Amino acid sequence: MKAHQSLEPNFGAADFARVSGVSRETMARFEIYADLLRKWQKAIGLVGASTLPDLWRRHFLDSAQLYDLAPEQARNWVDIGTGAGFPGLVLAIMGAQEVHLIESDSRKCAFLKEAARLTAAPVIVHNCRADQVHDLQVDVVTARAVAPLVDLLELAQPFCHGRTICLFPKGQDVVSELTDSSKYWEMNCETIGSRSDPMASILRIRTINGVQRARTG
Repeated sequence: MKAHQSLEPNFGAADFARVSGVSRETMARFEIYADLLRKWQKAIGLVGASTLPDLWRRHFLDSAQLYDLAPEQARNWVDIGTGAGFPGLVLAIMGAQEVHLIESDSRKCAFLKEAARLTAAPVIVHNCRADQVHDLQVDVVTARAVAPLVDLLELAQPFCHGRTICLFPKGQDVVSELTDSSKYWEMNCETIGSRSDPMASILRIRTINGVQRARTG
């Protein structure tokens, strides 16, 4: 991802290519993904209708910016509640290897499998809830617009080993979410400004020994 650049008001495919710095081949795969999403959107509502005109910034760039925040040696990923593939499928197209997409909606899973086939993205689709996936530990855990941080950490913890990085995009309530989570979790957290939304942030988290304190009340 290139250094910070101001975003155009009508951010489109060419702007995404410029800001992300992806190759022409990779960009062609994103175009296939975008076309398929617009086609399926009419039938199953993959994303909020109001966000579709801003697809390249709101969903693609918002997801793609996580790629450079992960360790270069990351070998496998889990994306919890991936929905239409954000951020997991985007990251797989960017170059992430063995990305596990967890989604409980079977219609969205059908979309994910077709999108992965057409874009040759290295993903594994799990049609279930995160707590139904067992014996899987990965180098990077992602989740976008799934749950408050305190609950998200509980979902992510089983997938973590000692060197796992969690990357969670968050909105304007990030400070209160961190405050609430600190009551129950010990973690090393870095807050990074979002490239796609000046009011948003990305949390890069290492949980310390996966320790969760008792929650009462």
